[in-house]
This record gives sequence, C-alpha cells and structure tokens, in this order.
Amino acid sequence: MTAIKHPAIVHAPLSFECELPDPPEKVWRALTVPELLAAWMMPNNIMPEIGKRFAFATPDTPIECEVLDAEPGKRLRYSWRERPPTHEPNGPTGFDSTVTFTLVRTPSGGTLLRIVHDDFAVAQPAVAMRGSAGCGISLEARNRPVAANAPRMMLCAA
Repeated sequence: MTAIKHPAIVHAPLSFECELPDPPEKVWRALTVPELLAAWMMPNNIMPEIGKRFAFATPDTPIECEVLDAEPGKRLRYSWRERPPTHEPNGPTGFDSTVTFTLVRTPSGGTLLRIVHDDFAVAQPAVAMRGSAGCGISLEARNRPVAANAPRMMLCAA
C-alpha cells in the first residue's frame, strides 16, 4: 500500500500595517491579555512567554499555537496550527503558519502596528484573508462599525 501525499501549497505572506494613536504598551496588552485578545479575536489562553503553548477556542477549527518570540511592547510571534475537526477524504486539511505582531512607537507616542501572517504550509486553505482589504483597528470601543472591506479585528485594551 502506498500513501498518497498532497503537495503543500505555499502562499505569500499576508500583512497589514496600521498607525494607532495608542502607545505600544496598550497595544501589547490587547495582544497578550487573554480577555482583551478575546474581545477582538477569539477566546484563548495566551501567555506571552517564549515556548508557552496556547489555543484559540473556535467552534469549527481548533487552532493550537506556541509563542516563538515575545519582547513586551515590541514584538510577538507565534506558530499557528489550524486543523479542521473532521478528516473527510476531500475535506480541508488545515495549515501551519506563523503570526508576527511588530509594534513601533511613533513620534506622536502612538504605535505603528504591523501584522504578518506567513510561513504557510497548506494542502487546502482553511481561512481566506484579503491582504488588500485595509485595516480597521480601534483601541477605543468594539461596538463601532467597521468598514465592510476591512478585516474584522477590534483591539480593546484597558
């Protein structure tokens, strides 16, 4: 019996860059405090320490992560392993990738936030994101409307 392997499809990185009026310390909290991260992304149990494993709780696709780099207020990088719950013969197989958040203080005291999702190794993509969609991030309130073409990301930090 010979196992058939599907070749991985490698995708270009998805990157978003936004200038936020809030300082890097506040943006860092929105990325690393589980309750704050859950407010704009998904429920999770993140611990921003290198080597720590955590997961995003989703009803459809389990996402397992490991912190690869964590420099408070400057950089957060973690692996992203997404696997669909069912393994149907022609169903999605999920993917492995890396997510990097880079925070740079602006001259006005705000933050230049860069998000890069890359290193994709997929057989069939489980998630589609549009790199040209623009950036709709707010640190003020999660109830504000977001443009239809913007990623559905809301940063809510204390």
